[in-house]
Amino acid sequence: MIAPKKPPVAGAFPIAKADLIEGMAKGMAVLESFDFQRQRLNATLAAERAGITRAAARRHLLTLAHLGYLETDGGYFWLAAKVLRFSGSYLASARLPRAIQPTLNRLAAQTQESYSAAVLDGDEVVIVGRSGYEWKSGADSAGRVLAYGLHLGARLPAHATSTGRILLAGKTKTELTQWLRGRALARLTTRTTTDLKQFRAMVDQARADDCCVASEEHELGVHAMAVPLRNMQGKTVAALNIVASPQRLPVQTMQRDILPLLLDAARELRPLL
Repeated sequence: MIAPKKPPVAGAFPIAKADLIEGMAKGMAVLESFDFQRQRLNATLAAERAGITRAAARRHLLTLAHLGYLETDGGYFWLAAKVLRFSGSYLASARLPRAIQPTLNRLAAQTQESYSAAVLDGDEVVIVGRSGYEWKSGADSAGRVLAYGLHLGARLPAHATSTGRILLAGKTKTELTQWLRGRALARLTTRTTTDLKQFRAMVDQARADDCCVASEEHELGVHAMAVPLRNMQGKTVAALNIVASPQRLPVQTMQRDILPLLLDAARELRPLL
């Protein structure tokens, strides 16, 4: 039997132990156990991933299936479409996505490139906005790319993305040290930075430059540039980036032509964040 482990509590809003509903925390841990690598789980796998007993995992899986958030064949469980209610409600009601969407669309129409905005969530960045510009077919569209998984709600590894690094650059040095402690950086391509000392230096450089470029570290043939989106208190709340192919938009061209547009957009958005 797997020993029960207390699910992690989000640090964004710490509460007293007496106010924590353990059952809800465990249920959310089970729900979050499903991801791209594990799309179907049985009670044993869910227990291992959520850090709870198999019996508890089974009850949570059955309850979530009863409520319509999971589907099952009796042995394995997988996410049902109902879970999209959470993301749909967030995108429809949260201030950040609504504030940045017009800017993303304007940048895309102005440059005919792909833009997105992301926030940091633990080890990953979550895309909360992306440009909706549709490229016309023909020579003008040649070389334009949209990175794999780049859609609303997509979760990408923070260490291998420009948005992740610029968001980490918004942390204090102490907070960054805590984020890096005991961490192994996964190699996603041959160009992914996995050395912690080198990675920290890159985050420090992003903080100094107020921008970050990640070239083919998450996906070959794709690179991106990001700048921080700060609120009026100076806190980094999101990252704004452009995604392109190195052949169509080399780093030098991106820095010369696109970076000023991103920085101007970040300044314009600041009062809205």
